[in-house]
Amino acid sequence: MSRSVKLGLYVICVIGVMVLGTFTVHNYREATKTSERRAERIARAVSTDSTNVLEATNTIGITNAPGDLAAPATNSETSNATETNVALVPKEAAADDTTEVAGVSNRGFSRMVTHGLGLLLFAIGLAVLIAYDVSHFMAGKAERALFADDGAPANPEYEQAEELWKDGKYLEALNAMRDYLKKNPREQYVALRIAEIYEQNLFNPIAAALEYEEVLKKKLPPERWAWAAIHLVNIYSGKLNQPTKAIDLLHRIDSEYGMTSAAKKARERLLQIDPTFVPAAVAEATTAADEAAEANPPSNLPPGFRPKS
Repeated sequence: MSRSVKLGLYVICVIGVMVLGTFTVHNYREATKTSERRAERIARAVSTDSTNVLEATNTIGITNAPGDLAAPATNSETSNATETNVALVPKEAAADDTTEVAGVSNRGFSRMVTHGLGLLLFAIGLAVLIAYDVSHFMAGKAERALFADDGAPANPEYEQAEELWKDGKYLEALNAMRDYLKKNPREQYVALRIAEIYEQNLFNPIAAALEYEEVLKKKLPPERWAWAAIHLVNIYSGKLNQPTKAIDLLHRIDSEYGMTSAAKKARERLLQIDPTFVPAAVAEATTAADEAAEANPPSNLPPGFRPKS
C-alpha cells in the first residue's frame, strides 16, 4: 500500500469517525430527551384524569344545605355527572401528543442506529489501518535489530571486530567478522558489513562484488535484498564496468521485488538507460489482457447470443 493511499484512507476514516460519532451522540441525546418528554406528558395526562375524576366525585357527594328542599341526587345523576367531568379531560389531544412524541423518539433512535453502524464501520477501518502500521513497524524494528541498522549488536565478539575496524586494522577486522559469521550464519548484516569494508576502505570492488553476490544468494527480507542488489548494481556499472550485469540485476529487482522502494530506484535507472522500458508488472498485466482477448474474441452477434461451439 502506497503512503499516499494509506494517508487518504486515514483521513477518510478519521473524518468518518468524527462526523458519524457526533451525529450518533446528538441523535442519542435527542431521542433520550424526547422519550423523557413523552413520559412526562403521559404522567401529566394520567394525573389530570385522576384529578378530574376526584373533583367530580367530591362535587356529587356534597349534601344539600339546611332548608334546601331539593332532593338528593340519584345514582344515575351521579354517574352522569362523573362522566361529564371526566369528559372534560382532553384525552384525544393527550393521545395525539403522546403518539407524535413517540414517533419523534423512534425516528431519533433509528437515525442513531444508522449513524452508529456507519461509525462502527469507519472505526473498524481505522483499527485495521493502525494494526497494519503497527505490525509493519514491529517487523521493521525486528529487521533493523537483525541487520544492526540501529547500531552494532551488543555482542562482545562482534564489538571487538568493529573496534579493529575503527583502529584502521581492516584485514584483522574482516577476519574477525568472518569468524563471527561462521558461528552465526543467519546474521547476514555481517556479510554486508564485510562487503562495505572491501568497497569503501580497501577499495577492492571485485571482492566487494563477490561478497554482495554471496549475500544475494541468501533468503533476506525483500527490502534488504533489493537494496543490497542496488549496491551491487552500482559496483557493476561503476568501477567494474559491467553494464550488462547491472542491467540484468536491475530487471531482476523490478520483476522479483517490484513492491520495494529499491525497485522504484531500479525502474528509474532502467528508464534512463532505455526510454522504452516497461515495468514488469505493467508488461504482465498487458500480456494477461492480450491472452484474455485472444481467448474471448469480440463477437458481432446481438446481446444474449453466443457463437456456436
